[in-house]
Amino acid sequence: MTQSTLFDFPALKKCNDRLLLANLQGSTVSLAISELSKQKNSPLILIVNDTPSALKLKQELHFFLEDSIEIIDFPDWETLPYDHFSPHQDIISTRIETLYRLPGLKKGILIVPINTLLLRIAPPSYLKKHTLIVKTGEQVELQDLRADLESSGYYAVEKVLEHGEFCARGSLLDIFPMGALKPYRIDFFDDEIDSIRTFDRETQRSLDIIKEIKLLPAHEFCTDHEAIKRFKEKFTEQFTSPLTQEKGSIFSTISDTNLPAGIEYYLPLFFESTATLFDYFPKESTLLISGDINQATLDFWVGLEKRYIDRSVDLHRPLLEPNALYLRHEQCFELLNAWPRYYLQNTPCQVKAGRTNFYVSLLPDVQVNTKLKDPLSAIRQFISDFDGRIVFSVESVGRQQSLLELLAPLKIKIASCDNFSAFIKSKKQIAIIISCIENSFILAHKKIAFITENELLGFKITQRRGNTDHHDENYSSEHILRNLEELKIGQPVVHIDYGIGRYLGLQNIESAGAITEFVALEYLRGDKLYVPVSALQLISRYSGHDVENIKLSKLGTETWQKSKQKAAERVRDVAAELLDIYAQRAAKIGFKYTLNKNNYALFKQAFPFEETPDQSNAINAVLNDMCSRQPMDRLICGDVGFGKTEVAMRATFLAVDNTRQVAILVPTTLLAQQHYENFKDRFASWPVRVEVLSRFKSAKEQKQILLELQEGKIDILIGTHKLLSSTVVYADLGLLIIDEEHRFGVRQKEKIKALRAQIDILTLTATPIPRTLNMSMNGMRDLSIIATPPSKRLAVKTFVEQKTDALISDAITREIMRGGQVYFLHNNVETINKAAADIEALVPSAKVSVAHGQMNEHQLERIMSDFYHQRQNVLVCTTIIETGIDIPSANTIIINRADHLGLAQLHQLRGRVGRSHHQAYAYLLTPTRKLMSKDAKKRLDAISSLNTLGAGFTLATHDLEIRGAGELLGDEQSGQISSIGYNLYMEMLDQAVNALQNGQETTLEQLLSSQADVELRIPALIPSDYIMDVNTRLSLYKRIANSKDKHQLKELQIELIDRFGLLPAITKNLIHITQMKQLCNKLGIKRLDAHAKGGNIIFTQNTKVDPMFLVSLLQTQANTFKLEGPTKLKFTHQLEDTQQRINWITQLLHRFVEHLLK
Repeated sequence: MTQSTLFDFPALKKCNDRLLLANLQGSTVSLAISELSKQKNSPLILIVNDTPSALKLKQELHFFLEDSIEIIDFPDWETLPYDHFSPHQDIISTRIETLYRLPGLKKGILIVPINTLLLRIAPPSYLKKHTLIVKTGEQVELQDLRADLESSGYYAVEKVLEHGEFCARGSLLDIFPMGALKPYRIDFFDDEIDSIRTFDRETQRSLDIIKEIKLLPAHEFCTDHEAIKRFKEKFTEQFTSPLTQEKGSIFSTISDTNLPAGIEYYLPLFFESTATLFDYFPKESTLLISGDINQATLDFWVGLEKRYIDRSVDLHRPLLEPNALYLRHEQCFELLNAWPRYYLQNTPCQVKAGRTNFYVSLLPDVQVNTKLKDPLSAIRQFISDFDGRIVFSVESVGRQQSLLELLAPLKIKIASCDNFSAFIKSKKQIAIIISCIENSFILAHKKIAFITENELLGFKITQRRGNTDHHDENYSSEHILRNLEELKIGQPVVHIDYGIGRYLGLQNIESAGAITEFVALEYLRGDKLYVPVSALQLISRYSGHDVENIKLSKLGTETWQKSKQKAAERVRDVAAELLDIYAQRAAKIGFKYTLNKNNYALFKQAFPFEETPDQSNAINAVLNDMCSRQPMDRLICGDVGFGKTEVAMRATFLAVDNTRQVAILVPTTLLAQQHYENFKDRFASWPVRVEVLSRFKSAKEQKQILLELQEGKIDILIGTHKLLSSTVVYADLGLLIIDEEHRFGVRQKEKIKALRAQIDILTLTATPIPRTLNMSMNGMRDLSIIATPPSKRLAVKTFVEQKTDALISDAITREIMRGGQVYFLHNNVETINKAAADIEALVPSAKVSVAHGQMNEHQLERIMSDFYHQRQNVLVCTTIIETGIDIPSANTIIINRADHLGLAQLHQLRGRVGRSHHQAYAYLLTPTRKLMSKDAKKRLDAISSLNTLGAGFTLATHDLEIRGAGELLGDEQSGQISSIGYNLYMEMLDQAVNALQNGQETTLEQLLSSQADVELRIPALIPSDYIMDVNTRLSLYKRIANSKDKHQLKELQIELIDRFGLLPAITKNLIHITQMKQLCNKLGIKRLDAHAKGGNIIFTQNTKVDPMFLVSLLQTQANTFKLEGPTKLKFTHQLEDTQQRINWITQLLHRFVEHLLK
């Protein structure tokens, strides 16, 4: 028997022939489609009721086909008709790529929801006309290609990050074409394409060389000058009221460089005539219709016409009639009836010509019934009576182990199979496979029963993730806080020598006969300070209390120096305290784990995603900690959903593989349950027992767990603060993992503190703590930051809106229509049921449930399980969901009275959505702004402005940074930090700690001193025609100035050449001057000044240059060198040529390096 004979399909004989394939019970609709696709050598177009049906069928088809046949996406826009915002560029990118490929498709399955099929779209001629193929070696003028891109709707930007963007710099053109997986960098040599390389979006560094690329248009409509002209002409014909063309209207704002949000719902105005998806279907296509698309079309039109009436009130934004945007019911079915098609039906039909019933039946009731003496009696009877082969299906490895344990009393041999195809080809009588299939079925003619765990246990066990592949991009978290790339004019900065001023921008100024770029700073009373860009290491962003109203320093006074000196004095004391703690930790001897590389490799292999660079670094740090004698105390800080749990999994594996017990402490019962399921699944293939201790367990169950824990029968115990109770006794506890430590009370923290001396501790947190804290935490806790977002993760769109019924209805409907789920946060238990009733009245199609912390534990567990497994699609809840709940299909959160919540809390709640590749939305509902406090307005403005991935770290600069430092260093330090700024304080503290660790005493002079100053009187800058964007330039100036050694500087040079082209001569000068500064800092040189006829060098009191070598210079080259005072060396030499000056000074400094004090 082979899988290809599972179904025999009647042939479609005419081009418009139709056949009904009925009695496809359970999940055999997707099985039948997969069989048909294998038997036909032409494309299949699968038309379904709605997006949820499309997603389910796609998932099941992937399982049955095992990727042998391509399944093609044509995603819905994921907006409601007449929405005022546009689909995400990644969605448009996938749609355009599909439209381009579809007409030439030879084999494959396209899945289309009916509402997507109804939409009128661009004619095929549009894509043909506006698609370019660009090849290496081709003769192309860069300016011509740029003009073509602009006419195709690509946006010129300073840094290419998203689909539809390009950036031209010198001979380089960066572009992210629609439909491409990575952006490309095209390098021109005159008018010839010299090379094409992919590059990394985050680092902007080049990756792989390729031969050619396809440049599809950036929009689903033309945006060149002619198209905009056509739009305006047709708009004027369509809408005659003068109000439609007033200032602020969509008519007045549109241009070839400005497309208003939601312009997609005016698409027909860009074309003489539109097309439909039918016009793109390959000629040999066969249509498959699953579900009642007739009723679905009628329902869609009812909703569409209602939205048209409701929204036809804004004369600045008049709406096209529904007929112009969508096919009507009869138009759609007229086009559909012209194609050969199969109708797929679950139920049996009356057999006659054109109708076929397949030999499929539903499974009888085999559900496990715990109320019976023999809970397995139904499945036992079925196996005894069934004259055929049986395959059990579960959704994960963890569930496979659980099901085998459940069925063990049946005493049947259950083999393991990789997939359904392998089972069909095998001769195994009873087998178990891992699949996403939800509904059981029996193939009567083949005597095969497919039994899902859902059917056995009466509910769906787990939810499969969406696409959550991880980035391979190295998103740098190093400069999250100190990087000046996001610095805006007017923001406060700190100059190490002059204090707190406001940034005014970059200015070119002639200094010492050379043009140099300066950073302009404003101080008290409007005084100005100009800082050369080569000295940007002296400047950092100010972070502290009340940034808006910070008092600026006054130039020419001692106030700043006194503040700095006071902080420096305290820094030395703090450094000594830290060193003492560090010594105490180093003296402690903990358990030294042994890493079994073979076992670890097997466990690591089970992680289904690629580790992100930050995640990999964090894992390695944890393993190194645990394999050392010193007890681990490491903090893993990562934004919500960035992969901290996997780090905990690896640490747990190392502990249990060394026969030590692991306790995982979490703040909420819900999170405990979720961790339990995840850990049980992950450790299913290992002889490891995982248990959870929470109020979801009965008193009897808890007692038994505690007994077995003490006996060493439980390896991993997950629970809330109860784990710290004196009644919980471990046989051999080796590792404590704490999730969100700041959520625990003082008493729990004291107990944790007491444990630190004895065992390894790993703490996970999403509370933003900047990497710079690591400097001061060397002696207290080690820190790893995970700042790399998973790939295809989109930033959550955040809206702060006044609460209206229409807004709530739209937000919920939009999410449900695309098959997603919604959190509605209403943080008031007394009125929460009324809020749920209001939602049911507003959106009758919503399946609403309520969850809050005052519920009976079993009721709460059932409700959360129902929502987790998508039996409900709207959860009205309190802040009980704040921590750790991970439901990838929940991609909209509506927060009622958001003005009552804190900034960190809002950030955590927003992090509950956006955990898959779909665009997620957060609606923060408030009363009118008049009724909100000033602080509430600030919080809401901050959270809505922080809409990028990893924004949690930027939150630190708002209101968490000082709190974080206060918690770690003590409240006394918070005042010192505010007086001189967070970054400067941390730099000084790090300097003091490092000195003490090396056995040196830091002087106040060393703590207060700035770095070497080098002045060569030559132009040294990054010209604006090399890098146009001011903030990018500023950021790179800062990175160059902050580079620690020649290797970092070399890497920066490579990056500059890769991203922007060959270095201009004046930028090379900047690099040379920075190299000299590095040498001067190493040598103990305070200032180096050179000009056409010589110059001078001023040494510090503690210079490392051997004085005997200086004496020999003065004696052997008296005409060149002369000592002026105890620390000033003057030199006389002809240095008129720039390169000669650079070479001579560099050689001199290297001679100093060769003669350092031993």
